[in-house]
Amino acid sequence: MTWAPHVVVASIIERDGKFLLVEEIAGDKLVLNQPAGHWEEGETLMAAAQREALEETGWDIEPTEFLGIYHFQPPELDYGFLRIAFIARAIQHHPQRKLDEGIVRTLWLSYDEIVQQRARHRSPSLLRCVEDYRKGQKYPLSLITHLPQQ
Repeated sequence: MTWAPHVVVASIIERDGKFLLVEEIAGDKLVLNQPAGHWEEGETLMAAAQREALEETGWDIEPTEFLGIYHFQPPELDYGFLRIAFIARAIQHHPQRKLDEGIVRTLWLSYDEIVQQRARHRSPSLLRCVEDYRKGQKYPLSLITHLPQQ
């Protein structure tokens, strides 16, 4: 079998000291995660982050900085995840929008509330991304280049 990690995008969105998270069903568990999902063919990484945030939270977002790249290999899976994480700002909420299947609700949680619920995190990437953001880690979006097809 050829190793092929799943590429996902995630957005760290903070407003008034709270972070936008989703409560979702993964497997048979109710877990917490940042708005995140798979990068789809034909879209830029930033467009994927915007699409996933809208689909999962009902929020239009604007990526403002690049946070980092995170690899996680769940022990129960034969593949890993390569997470491309952005820092973004919330622009507009569409409260009537139907959220993706599996998303139970959205939450705005403080850092302390996120830490207190560590056992419910979908992966260790959730807390690591928030902690990197809080440390001031950020890079310009120009770090990512999508070359045109020829």
